[in-house]
Parts: sequence; structure tokens; C-alpha cells
Amino acid sequence: MSRTARIAITLSLLLCAFATQAQTRAWLDRSRVALGETATLNIETGQASADAPDYSALMKDFDLSGNTSSRQFEMANGQSRMRVLFAVALQPKREGLLTVPALTVGTQRTQPLTLSVTAAAAAPARAGGAVFIETEVDDEEPYVQQAVGLVMRLYYAVPLLSGQLEMDTPDGASMQRVGEDLQYAREIQGRRYNVVERRMLLIPERSGTLTIPGARFNGRGAGGFFDEVFGDGQRELRANGPPRLLKVQATPSNAPQPWLPLRDLRLRYVAMPQRARSGEAATVVIEAVADGATATQMPEMQLTVGDGAQVFAEPAQNDESFVNGRPQVKITRRFSVVPARAGRLTLDAPRLAWWDVRSDSARTAGLPPLVLDVTPGIGGANAPAPSAAAPAPASAEQRWVRIPGVQGGVGVWAVTTVVFALLWLLTLAWGLHRRHAGHPPAATSPTALADSGGKSRSDLKRAFDAGDLGDIGDALRAMASPPAADLDALLQRLDDPVQRDAVEQLRRARWGGGDPAAARVALREAFRQGPVWRDAVSESISPLPPLYPQSR
Repeated sequence: MSRTARIAITLSLLLCAFATQAQTRAWLDRSRVALGETATLNIETGQASADAPDYSALMKDFDLSGNTSSRQFEMANGQSRMRVLFAVALQPKREGLLTVPALTVGTQRTQPLTLSVTAAAAAPARAGGAVFIETEVDDEEPYVQQAVGLVMRLYYAVPLLSGQLEMDTPDGASMQRVGEDLQYAREIQGRRYNVVERRMLLIPERSGTLTIPGARFNGRGAGGFFDEVFGDGQRELRANGPPRLLKVQATPSNAPQPWLPLRDLRLRYVAMPQRARSGEAATVVIEAVADGATATQMPEMQLTVGDGAQVFAEPAQNDESFVNGRPQVKITRRFSVVPARAGRLTLDAPRLAWWDVRSDSARTAGLPPLVLDVTPGIGGANAPAPSAAAPAPASAEQRWVRIPGVQGGVGVWAVTTVVFALLWLLTLAWGLHRRHAGHPPAATSPTALADSGGKSRSDLKRAFDAGDLGDIGDALRAMASPPAADLDALLQRLDDPVQRDAVEQLRRARWGGGDPAAARVALREAFRQGPVWRDAVSESISPLPPLYPQSR
């Protein structure tokens, strides 16, 4: 490589690194506020010499306050980076959908943002004091196992020096904190309060009256004139919120199972191909958005197909948030569909049964079937056979051995590829030999129900409660001693025919278009007392890679 080329490549890398480091972005800490409240506009840039942006374009729709800036130096992957953060509090002047315009920071500009402004909220009942607490729930009469959003807000009108905000978990429910605390300002009856908003997830465990204890705050704030003259300039601050009572309803007798109480559930195709080739994978992506649930409460989405194809599902991607005072989750799952032959292929999209807590009725969310026009694959079983022809005399070029993916004859790259493949096979054979030598077959009693292997019965129960079918299969394989390599090995070790049938249902549900809900029920019932192992099983490991993907 010439010196000029090396210099050009070095400059290109430096420019790319500089562009990455100098990237500028802007965001709002809240996308929805009430009139009289504030939202914080944050602007971060990697331009170390950048000055504070000109906020004059914001004054048309907002009152500005709390203008701050900070600089942070950090090392990442051996490279230094300077981050500069600017922040300003925006108080809207009117209701509606307001636009935060693009601002210039150094040599770059931020993207425009939108802020939804609603009517001014009613003043809290305890407004007027120096500090008070407000608690809200999104549903006063929830169902059992319904995800209830709980928000508690601490209002303080004096400078706060220290403090602790806490709430006890109610009896008959589980409660956990969601995300980080929000901080903003709000005007109430002509007085400006700073607000700390904390969001909680409450799930009732039984029907009846549920008492939520009041929140408590203990802290210290800046005192007035007499505190400075006769004391240390500080004053104690205490506040107690009122308890809340919820009327928890039992699960309706006509509710679909598994029980899924929600406010809304929507499904859509993110990627839906119209054509495919036999023997080649086509990608289908489905998205579910649930209002009023977390990811652990949602059933597994499956894409089913007949004998004309195989479906391989990737793990679901979950995006949880807290919107309008309650949890929401967006689940995205990607499926790879491999048709076996040419023709028309129909894919059945998932259908999720749920309970509408607003109308107290059963509903089902689904998508229309997806129809693919499958054409013969290249070199596949459905490809037209090549016509027979008399062999032609081989030229000098044709006497070279052709390797797929190599345009010329067997050169340096082709030989390197073959040598690498041979080394890989030798490494695989050595690893299998060590595995046989290090893991002799273990013998267990056919009636032994005790836990074995690397996982316990409690791990299996957690997989049933919060995991998917893959997690259940992993837990069962890990309970064997030594752990089973795949579901085939697990079936050979199980002595109970009911348990073997349940594992077969698990395999069909994951790879053969079976019913995931029925498989989960069968597995839970069959393994309620733990797995029943054979006397002795010697697991045979094939030295060749599996023809089909193995369940983990």
C-alpha cells in the first residue's frame, strides 16, 4: 500500500472518530405535561468548545428557567471523550401540541421535538403547605393480577437539603419501583412548587378491599430568618400522604385463559413478505403493544404453518414504559420462515385473548393470515433439472477445480479455506473426545424425583412462571446429570411417558407449529413433582452438526 493511501485511510478514520465524538442530540424528560408544569430540555454534544445554545427561539411558547450546563470527561475503549450537557426548564404558555424548534449548538443543529400540553390539573387537596404528598392510582377497581400504575408526588416550596420518600408494600399485593424519579416544577394557587414524581407498579394478589399505606417524607430544608439567627439555618420537613383503598375484583368466570387484564392490545406486521423461495428463509416481524401490562405478563407470540414450511422464532424484544400513569409494553418478535416447496404458503398469525378492563368484556387481538407465493429455489428440489448435453472438451481454464464463491481457480484463498475447514474439524473431534472422557454417563433411580444437574426445581418453577418455552426446555435439560445436550437426549433420559409426551409438545410448539399454551399447561402438569429419570442413560453425541436447529 502506498504512503498516500495510508495517509488517506488514517485521515478518514480520524474524521469518522471526530464525527462520532462531536455528535449532538436533544431530548425532553417528559413528552406530556399539564399547563403550569415544566419539562426539562436536555442537549448533549461532544463539541468541547461549544457555547450554550441561543434559547431565544423558545420564548414564543415557553417561559424559561433553571438554565444549567455541565462538562464531563471520560475514557472509553482507549479513547478520550468530552461530553457537554445543557439543560433548561420549559414552562408552556398554552395548551396543545407545541414544537421545540431546532437549536444551534456549535457547528451543529438539534432535531425539533414535540411536547403535548394538557389543561391545568386540579390543585391537590393538601396544597398550601411548604411540603405535602399526593398519591394517584390509574384504576380504583382493578382485577386480580391486573397491573396498576401508582404515582406518588412530593411537593416542596422551600429549598430541599436532604430527605427520604418511602411507602410500605400493602398486604395482599406486590409493588415495585419503575424507572427513575422525575423532577419538575408546578405552579399551584400562585405558589411555585418543585415536584419529585415516583412511579410504582402494583399488582393485587387477591380480591376484596386493598389498603395502600400512605407515603411518608422526612427531610431537611433551608430555613427562614429566625432559623438562620437562632439555629443552623435549616428546618425539619415532614409530610404524610393519605392511605388509598382499592376494590379488587375477582377473575370473571367467562374470562379467557391465560388471564390477561388490559386496557388495550394491538398487533401489527412490521415486516410481511409477499414472496419467498423454497429452501430460503423469509423474515416476518410481528409487534404487539399492550396498555396496562409488563413483559412478564404477556403470553408468547407464535407464527404457525402447516407441513409446507418450518418456522424458527427468535427471542422477543421487549420495550417497557410508563405512560399516563400505568405500564405499557411493546413486544417485537422476528420469525424466519423456510418453505419446503414451491406454491402458495399460508401463515397463521398469533391470536391473543385478553380481558378489556374498561368494558368488562372478553376480546381477542389477531392479524389476518399471511399468504406467500413460493417460487422454486436455486438448486432446490423444485428447481428445473438441467438439460443433458454432450460433454465439451475442457479448456485450460475449465480444468481448474471450481469452488462456490471463488471466481477463479484454486488459488491462495481457496487453499486457505480448505485448510481452515480441516483444522475446524480436528478441533471439533478433539472437543468431543474430551467431552466423552470428562462426562461419564450417570445412573439415577427411575423413581428419583429429587433435583439434579445444574438447576433445581425452583429454577424450573421460575421458568414456568416468568420464562418462555425455550427457558423451560433449558431448565429441564440442566436438571439432568450430566446436562442433556438437546431435547432428544432429554427424551432418552426421561422414564415417565407423560413427561416425554409433554416434551414432544414443547418441541412441536417451538419448531413444528404446535400450540404453545397447551404445551405450557402439559409441561407444568407433567413436571409438577419434578422429572423422573431412567436407571442409566448413555447420551450419544453425533460428530456432525444437527440437520435442524436444536432447542436450547
